[in-house]
Amino acid sequence: MQIKNYMEDLVWQRLDDVIATNTRACGCEKCRYDIAALALNFLPPRYTVTDQGETYTRIKSLEQQFNIDIITAITHAIQIVSKCPHHNEC
Repeated sequence: MQIKNYMEDLVWQRLDDVIATNTRACGCEKCRYDIAALALNFLPPRYTVTDQGETYTRIKSLEQQFNIDIITAITHAIQIVSKCPHHNEC
């Protein structure tokens, strides 16, 4: 048995698409991880243990507001990371 934050999967699924639409965003590995970590800190966790819990979370992820919240969190994280990317060490 394993505890899993399903929100992490959802952020990674949308991350590259949001980065691609934002001209200020760096897509290097370090920035991608920094953006994902920040975005996850802005979002509520969705922990699952059972298959039934994961199914509920997947259904919840289909809701429009849920997707908007994820994209908004990623976009906000991009703004922060773009101001001082760690690969440049401001």
